[in-house]
Amino acid sequence: MSKDLFPKGYLSCAKNVGVKKGGLDFTCVFSRKQAAGAAVFTRNTFCGCAVTIGRKQVEDGRLQAVAVISGNANVATGQKGHDAAMAIIRDLAGLLGCRENDVLFSSTGVIGVPLPLEKIRENIRDVPGLLKDGNLGRSAEAIMTTDKYPKIKSVKAGNAVITGIAKGAGMIEPNMATMLVYFFTDAEVASPDLDAALRKAVNRTFNMISIDSDTSTSDTVAIMANGLAGPVDAGVFETALTGLCKELALEIIRAGEGTTRIIEANVYECRDYGQANRFAKSIINSPLVKTAVYGNDPNWGRIAMALGKTFDPEVDPLKIRIAFGDTVVYDGGREINVRDDLIDYLKKAKVCVINVFMGLGQSAATAWGSDLTEEYVHINASYTT
Repeated sequence: MSKDLFPKGYLSCAKNVGVKKGGLDFTCVFSRKQAAGAAVFTRNTFCGCAVTIGRKQVEDGRLQAVAVISGNANVATGQKGHDAAMAIIRDLAGLLGCRENDVLFSSTGVIGVPLPLEKIRENIRDVPGLLKDGNLGRSAEAIMTTDKYPKIKSVKAGNAVITGIAKGAGMIEPNMATMLVYFFTDAEVASPDLDAALRKAVNRTFNMISIDSDTSTSDTVAIMANGLAGPVDAGVFETALTGLCKELALEIIRAGEGTTRIIEANVYECRDYGQANRFAKSIINSPLVKTAVYGNDPNWGRIAMALGKTFDPEVDPLKIRIAFGDTVVYDGGREINVRDDLIDYLKKAKVCVINVFMGLGQSAATAWGSDLTEEYVHINASYTT
């Protein structure tokens, strides 16, 4: 993965448009030619105006620009919020010389506060003159809110490049949160194939992470493919995109609010993927599991609790094996006295790996989460004060 490799044909800029008191709060990424486009959005039914509009913008499978405002989610702002988002889209389309339908607009930040529309419209007039090649690092910075650092990565896919930028630190359990991710590639990929590859990659990566089990009102993962590098083998492209999605998903957890450690839950031997998914998500979303990992507490019984609270009738304690890394702590009803080994593992592991074997079948799933710290509580207890 690289930060310095960029796809051909994309220009970008980042600036302050008056949403935040200081620092970058706006970015625009523009393709020199109309691109194939696809996106997936939050399933939160109290979603933002940008999500409602964005779903329609990508229906024809074409995009040419992505624009993002950070610091204001434009959620719960009614018709006024919808009209504001459309006004920004129309302005940008006119400035960039592209179709309104080809501009995907996102906003993230505080809920329930109207956008300072006139200030934004005044401050985006110079966007065309600010657009530059290879400026995506600034774009990654501009979409941040409480993120610890900007997240940007690139990967080769045949002769093409895929670059991704991501934002997300809290209100994270994507269900396709304040999570925004954008991919730009010069690969030539037909819109239906691009949509299928994105959805498959998202389901195994972004939809398998959680910081606090809260699904944001603004989640968006989008991709543009302008074709300037020519065709890429479908399998090569899908593998590269999925790998990039995983890298950025883990960066979101790493940079999460109050996060000191990643938790990886691998659940094996399930009836099907859906069942394995539910078990893995239950483990990483448990506040008791998260706090135990943070405090290096060898209370492995919390894993057993998390499996049982799925209320799955097939859960059989006599079939289950639980391990932290290679340290088995429970095996079919038999506790193993490895308390000191487990404490030692927890103290040393930068990524706490929990392996569970259910004894129910051949399917498996992996989910990633974070520990839960005092800092998370502090950040979210004073988010708007």
